[in-house]
Amino acid sequence: MDGVAIDSKTSGKKDQTPATGTRRTRRVRMTGAERREQLLDVGRTLFAERGFEGTSVEEIAAKAGVSKPVVYEHFGGKEGLYAVVVDREMRQLLDMVTGALTAGHPRELLEQAAFALLDYIDSYTDGFRILVRDSPVAQSTGTFASLISDIATQVEDILGLEFKARGFEPKLAPLYAQALVGMVALTGQWWLDVRRPKKAEVAAHLVNLAWHGLDGLEPKPRLVGHRRS
Repeated sequence: MDGVAIDSKTSGKKDQTPATGTRRTRRVRMTGAERREQLLDVGRTLFAERGFEGTSVEEIAAKAGVSKPVVYEHFGGKEGLYAVVVDREMRQLLDMVTGALTAGHPRELLEQAAFALLDYIDSYTDGFRILVRDSPVAQSTGTFASLISDIATQVEDILGLEFKARGFEPKLAPLYAQALVGMVALTGQWWLDVRRPKKAEVAAHLVNLAWHGLDGLEPKPRLVGHRRS
């Protein structure tokens, strides 16, 4: 009965409890969903460290403690696993940027966009390293350049309104949006390795260059050199 200790001598049976008083627990098997998430985590780490070409299905399986067929069962191979990892990272970055654009003042919006990119690099370092690498399966998953274009589209609307208010040609807003977002993304790649100055200072300098560059923008810029085409 519950709460009653049975003496092994009187029961005629050997006590099955180890001398330490603890019981061995059976290893709980992962569900299919849990295993899939584990493989994605392992794959993300390896792809970030070694790139797509430098990572093998054997390594992914070994690090996850499973056999190769398990990887194929969930993702159809290394390409399928990589595609899911890249898709998730792209959506994460895009969501962070679009979710950050909440202010009303254009300069603060630029600050929020810069911070969102730097926050992603800081918090999802492995993901960012994967996104900026070239891959033979990039055609099916998208590329970092295409992601930057998606983010630039969000900034484009902000610049379009600002251009119109200042009497500039709104049709040029996409060009400037690509330039601004590309500037932040490339600076982020550099900052990922050096990690200085601090994130807030990097954001301040980026916005300083972008904002004051836009503030002194010429409606019809002209080349000063001899080349014209």
